[in-house]
Amino acid sequence: MTEAKEYAAGLKLSRRLAALADWVPQGARFADIGTDHALLPVYLAASGRIVFAVAGDVHAGPVEAARRQVSAAGLTDIVSVRHGDGLAVLTPGEVDTVCIAGMGGSLMVRLLDAAGSRLQGVRTLILSPHVAEDQVRRWLAEHQYVLERERILMEDGEAYTLLRAQYVADAAEAADRNARLYDAALLTPCYPEVPEDLMQTMGPLLLREADETFRAKWREELAKREKILAQLRLGQTAEAEEKARAWEDTSRRIEEVLACTHAEKRSFN
Repeated sequence: MTEAKEYAAGLKLSRRLAALADWVPQGARFADIGTDHALLPVYLAASGRIVFAVAGDVHAGPVEAARRQVSAAGLTDIVSVRHGDGLAVLTPGEVDTVCIAGMGGSLMVRLLDAAGSRLQGVRTLILSPHVAEDQVRRWLAEHQYVLERERILMEDGEAYTLLRAQYVADAAEAADRNARLYDAALLTPCYPEVPEDLMQTMGPLLLREADETFRAKWREELAKREKILAQLRLGQTAEAEEKARAWEDTSRRIEEVLACTHAEKRSFN
């Protein structure tokens, strides 16, 4: 492992990958889905953070690059590189922690849905969807996972959303914890009732701990939405008008909720 540690010392993780690595439990049996060059599992294995890893990718080129990197680090006995779609590279009960990053939320949900029994034994999900975060949060709540951490990280001018969720085996307990997580009164009295779909869009923990990075992300999102709305307003059909009204309503709600956030951390029991 000395050789591997020396190899890891030469690796340079991006801020996003470093943040994801920090969220991996010590001693985890880890899977990195969409691993690309297997940078994250190699770093985690070489640093002694994990005891086993599966590095999976659907594309042959990255799989070969990952195999070369794992071999160069002397970690072939710890990191298993596999070619396959999503969590199909796993066997049930093989890992307890799964990381999926660098793809849209809708694709992420598709992969999680298709996983079936391969999620057996997976207690921790570490996810970083670059769009459609609401779909991911909704899937987690519907499958007995409870968000325990959320973070917005800025890198190279881009905002990345990071989520970590824990599986709760007791369905009633999971439902109760998610009900408290998505408490509509979390911004009371400023905003008496935050709709659940808006909390899934903006992040229930992020709303409780809103900081300037959070507000900057949503100011930028509102600017993007205004450009899309301007295009929708040009439409001459009833469908376009209806869609424009829906977008206007959502943007208004985001603005109102954003106005209620502040830098002080909110407690959550």
